Formats: sequence, structure tokens, C-alpha cells
Amino acid sequence: MLSGAVLCFLHLRVWTKTLKALKLFLCGKTCAALKMSDQDSSSSSSSQTDGEMDEETNGAMEKEEKKEEDDEKHRDSVAQSLSSFSSSLRAVIRIKQKYTALKKRRQEMALSLGAAGAYTGAPSRTSPKIFTFDGVSPLAFSSLSSSATQKKKRRRRKRVLFPNSGGCRSPPRPKRSRAQYCLYLLFAIVFVQVYNAIENLDDHVLRYDLEGLDKTLRREVFGQQGAVEGLIAHLKDYLSTYVHNKPLVVSLHGPSGVGKSHLGRLLAGHFRSVVGETLVLQYYVLHHCPLEADAPQCARDLSATISEMVERAESEEKIPLFIFDEAEHMHDEILDALWQLVASKQSNEYLNAIYLFLSNLGDTHITKHMLHNSSSNSLAASGRLVKELTPVLRNTLEKLHRLWTEADIFPLGLLEKGHVIQCFLDEMTREGFYPDHNNIERLAGEIKYYPAVGDREYSETGCKQVVAKVNLL
Repeated sequence: MLSGAVLCFLHLRVWTKTLKALKLFLCGKTCAALKMSDQDSSSSSSSQTDGEMDEETNGAMEKEEKKEEDDEKHRDSVAQSLSSFSSSLRAVIRIKQKYTALKKRRQEMALSLGAAGAYTGAPSRTSPKIFTFDGVSPLAFSSLSSSATQKKKRRRRKRVLFPNSGGCRSPPRPKRSRAQYCLYLLFAIVFVQVYNAIENLDDHVLRYDLEGLDKTLRREVFGQQGAVEGLIAHLKDYLSTYVHNKPLVVSLHGPSGVGKSHLGRLLAGHFRSVVGETLVLQYYVLHHCPLEADAPQCARDLSATISEMVERAESEEKIPLFIFDEAEHMHDEILDALWQLVASKQSNEYLNAIYLFLSNLGDTHITKHMLHNSSSNSLAASGRLVKELTPVLRNTLEKLHRLWTEADIFPLGLLEKGHVIQCFLDEMTREGFYPDHNNIERLAGEIKYYPAVGDREYSETGCKQVVAKVNLL
């Protein structure tokens, strides 16, 4: 760098000296040219005056012509020298300008390379950039190319902005598939089907008026709230739909006089008013088949009757009710025939039916359990009796016959003295007697009771003697 600067300085000194010499030379030449031009003008004027005065002298004319020719040659030589000097001067000026421009460019390149290598805060160049490879290293060229590519990437990543004059233009939305509309249609169809199914279930339950049946049983059956609630719950679950995979089999067990037959009569009357007289069967074993010898024929007749009623119910889309009272007196042939109807899954004609069995099987277990587990809360009314005695009764009944493996068992507990008083009050109002409280307590005291357990007295016969005593009034 220092050697280049020294050379530049020497060249400048030489050029300044040459320029001064050229200026002096030009000044001398111009002065001589001016003198010659004055002499020529004076000689021309004198020659013209001489020519006018003496036109006769030929010698003077020839001299003047020779002088004029010499002057013209001298003028031509001066003009040629001036033109050659001006062209050379122009060339020198052009060379000097090019040299100064190249010098500035080299100085700017040197400053830019030094600032990139050593200084970080160097000022940026203001001179125009010229594409040249002089003095540029490959590392610098790679850095410049990488910076240019980064700028291009940044420009590509910039967000596209739309003009405000044309309004906000939203980006193009992807087209929706037509399969989505089919899916929405499928959802709508499924929703309508489910809604219709729920409405149909409600209509089917309303047809049997289970709410009215519940109110009737709670009002007419005393002291058996737990069993009544379980029976109504099973009926609601079963009657909520018409298609089933098995019939509903319910077995009510309890001692004598607790309301089994009365409950059966209430159910039969309610279903006769709902589904019709022909779809309800009350079968009393001691009345329809008293002799054991007639058991096979009774079993065949019973199967034929049930098949006929089921077929009629299928045609009417209703569910029939079969009540078997005094089931403890049933013969084995009848129990076998009923088991085949209940447990058979060969055809669907016997699946839509309700079988209700009423018996006093397992009454000893119920009596002992209530006398030994009496508390302030009534077992039969609170529902604890059903939870505690159902497993015990199932084990006992399954040993007697396999029919009870298909049944839902509900025990009916002993009746207290308060329940017996309610039975007298209800029966006397039906017969038209005045409900005298003293008379009712006197009649209730004539019935036999178990030894008092705490503050409770359980009747041995329940409400079985209530009707006979009211008839004696």
C-alpha cells in the first residue's frame, strides 16, 4: 500500500511539471501567431494602396504575390500546429481523469476490505459500485453471496399485503368434500331414529299405565312397599320395549295373609283394563287341577292355552299376563311345562309374556328373619327384607325345582298390628260400615299375634281373618 502511494505521488509531480511546460509553450505560440497576423493585415493594406497607385509596375506586383503565398503557407503551418497541440492536450486531460478515477476506486476497495477484516463500524461507501475481481478474496466473495441469499430469503418470507383501495381480500378457502354432507345427513337420520324410538318407548309404557298401577298397589297393599317398588321397577324395564330375549318371570313369596293373592287380583284387574280380558290368565292350581293324576293332561291344556294367548297377543302387539296363585301346590308336570315355556329360546313366540307366581314357599325363613331382626324401622317397608332374604330364598327354591332359576324373587314380610287395623278400615268402608276406631281396635285385638319383639307385634295370620270378622258385624 505504501509503495503504491509513493508511486502515485511521483506521477502527480511529473504531470504537474509537464502541464506547466505546456502552458508556457502555448502562451509563446499564441503571441507569435498574433504578431504575424498583424503584419499580414498591414502588408495587405499597403499592397492594396500601392496596387491602386501604380498599376504599371509589374515587378512590385510579383513581389507582393510571393509574399502573400509565403504568408498563406505560414498561416497553414500555424493552424496545423495549434490543432495538433489541442488534440494532445485533450488526450492528456482524459488520461489524467481516468487515472484519478482508478485511484479513487482502488482506495475505496482497500478501505472496504480493511473495514471488513478489522473494523466493524467503518462508514459505508458512497461511490458507485463497479463489478471487478481485483483485490477480492474468495472468502469475501462467499460472504457477499451468502448475505445476498439471506436477503432474498427474507424478502420471500415477507407477508403479502393487499391494497386498501380494493378492500380486504380473504385467502382462498379449501373446498369442502361432498362426503361431509352425507355424514351430516347420516347423523340427522340417526338422531331422528333415536328420538322416534324414545317416543315409541314412552308410548308403549303409557299404554300400560304403570303410574296408575303403582298408586293402586301402594294404596291397597299394606306393609309391602319394598316388594311393590321392586315389582313396578321390573315391569317398567320390561314393558318399555316390545322386543325381548326372554319373558319376565316374577315370584312373590310370603306367609299366609300378607297380601299375595290380593296383589295378584289387583294386577289382573289392571291388565284386563289395559290389554283386554283375553290376554290375562289367573290360574288357581287347586281349582283347575286338584287331582295329581290329572297333572299330565293339565300340563298339556295349560301349554295349549298359553300358546293361544301368546299368538293372539302377538297379532295385537301386546304383552299378556299369566298369574299362578298357590304355586306351592303345583305338580311337577305343570312346573316342567312352564319351565319349557319360560326357558326355551327356540322361537320368539313365547318371549313376550309376563309370568307371576304367588306362593308361601320359604315362609319359615321370612318369619324367623323378621322376628330375630326387628328394629325401629320396618324391614318389609324399608326394602331391607328384599335385599337380605332374596339369596336365602333362591337357594331354597332352586332345590325344589329349576323353574325358579329363571325367576326374580321378592319376599313379602309379616304384617304389624297397625297394618291389620288398616285392613279392617278399608274393608269396613267397602262394606258400608261406619269406621268406628274403637270397634276397629277391638276387632284387631281378636286376631293372634306373635310375641312382641320390642315395640312391634306381628300378626300370625295377617289380614286373612279380616273379611270374615267384618261379615259378622
